[in-house]
Formats: sequence, C-alpha cells, structure tokens
Amino acid sequence: MFEIKTYPEFSWSLSRHKTLMHCARQYAHQYYTSHNGWLKNAEPLSRHAYRLKNLTNLEMFFGSIVHDLIENVIDNYLNTGWIPPEDELRGRIRTSLNEGFLDSTRRMEQWKQKPKKTTMFHEIYYGSSNQLPEVKVEKIKGRMQTTAGHFLNSRTMQELAYNENIEFLESEKFRILYVGRLKVFVVLDLLYKDTARDKWIIADWKTGKKSEEDPYQLALYALYLLENYEVDNLEDIIIRNEYLLEGEAVEHQLDHVTLEKVQELIGSSVERMTEYLESPVDNQPLPLEEFPQTTDENACRFCNFYELCFP
Repeated sequence: MFEIKTYPEFSWSLSRHKTLMHCARQYAHQYYTSHNGWLKNAEPLSRHAYRLKNLTNLEMFFGSIVHDLIENVIDNYLNTGWIPPEDELRGRIRTSLNEGFLDSTRRMEQWKQKPKKTTMFHEIYYGSSNQLPEVKVEKIKGRMQTTAGHFLNSRTMQELAYNENIEFLESEKFRILYVGRLKVFVVLDLLYKDTARDKWIIADWKTGKKSEEDPYQLALYALYLLENYEVDNLEDIIIRNEYLLEGEAVEHQLDHVTLEKVQELIGSSVERMTEYLESPVDNQPLPLEEFPQTTDENACRFCNFYELCFP
C-alpha cells in the first residue's frame, strides 16, 4: 500500500552522488524539495521543484527514446522472433521526438499539471522562443540516422538473434542491491548468460559520444550480479558498452580491487550526504540555505532548477 511520507526514504546511487558533488543546492531540490510535489495539496515550492525535476533536454530525451525502443524490440523478439527493419525503428524514434516537441510547445498547462507524463524540453522552457537550437536539432538528426542500424548490427543483438546458447535474464529496470543495510539503486540495460562459455554479459547501450567509462558504474553492475546470481568467479562477468553512434562494442572485466573501491566510495559518499541531514533516522534534511550553490554559474544555466536560484 502506498504511504505518503514527510521525507523520502534514504538510498544511494551513483547519479545521486554525482549530483551532490556537482552542486549541493541542486541535490537538495532533486531529492528533498521536490518530494511529495506530485500531491494535490503539496506546498507551492515542492510542486514547483517537482515540475522542474521532470524537465529533460534533447540529448537526454533522445537517449530515453532509444533505450525504450531497444527494450521493446528485444522483448518483442524474445516473444515472436521478429525484428523490425531499420527504417521502421527510425520512424518510431522520429515520431517520439515529434511528440516531445509538441508537448513542449503546445501543452505547457498539461505539463504543469502532470509533469511526469508530459515532456518539457529545458531548451524550450528556458529558451526565448518555441524553437529548439538548430545545432542540437541537426545533431539529433544525425544520431537518428546511425543509431538504429548500429543497434541492429550490434554484437549484443547479433548474439541474441543467432546464438542458441543465450539465456535472457533481465532488461531495463531499476534494480536494488544492498551494501550492508544501505539500499543502492542500479539500472541494467540488459543482462543475459552465454551458457556455452559460462559467461554473464551485461550490455549497456550508449547513445552519446564515446567517453572514458566510469569504473564505479561498472563495479555496481558486477556487485548486483554477484549478490543476486550464483556467479562462480568475477572473471565470468563481461560488461559490454555498445556505442550506438560509432557502432562499436567495448568490453570490460573487473577485479576485486575495483569492487572494494566502489564500496569505499559509497561509504564516504553516504557520510557526506548525512552531513546535510537534520535527522538521519527519518532522512530529514537541513534547511535549504544550508545546501550551498555551486560557484560555476555557467553550469547553472543548464540546471533544471535554475529559476529557483535565479528567480
């Protein structure tokens, strides 16, 4: 049964940690001010912060569309054996992008009422017109042309389609692992097992440019697998980044030193988060003024909560 709580439950994720390291004020709005902002009787500030929390930008929206599409294609393939052609996938991506644009430019009031179910682009909300920056539009058009084909030809999709020794396990869901008594959130794009090689493969779809992978994110994937499945050796886990812009796959294997380091990071990060709590028992935060703003004003322009700091 859903229970309305005055303060949110405390949990940890790598994105939460990064938000605090970037700006404590943004962290406060993201995880505390916006809490219960979806309720009809919510305080105006909570409702406002909750709306802003649900802003997205063109690159993030494109990434979420592609991830949802991939999940749908794989799920449908496992049930029917059919994979849609590249042109159809591009068409579905284009349709979703257009819907997001229409939401952002014509459904402002609907977004204010139901911000989680309506799309609002940061570029439109904080922009001076109902037009997206042309540079970004062209960039996304280019990504749309290459992403679908690279997905269909990816190493992961080829294995799922043509390797009879593949055992599908999980896809695209928030998962929970426990480090001691602490709840840690992890999102796995795709998890399956190659029974012939006795290897566990975690595939992570990337829709942006290739960058140095965060070893802590990889370690969280491995910790989840070790906690929830009977994995004999850490060496049996393969974490594969599928870069859909470049059409390349990069595989990683972790060692126990990295796993220890991520657990140390979680511990020190939780200590810092606790410093911003009035009452750690019920996760009651300090007053908002105790969460300092970043000094990087250029970064502020891209923050969802910009207007709360600069009315």
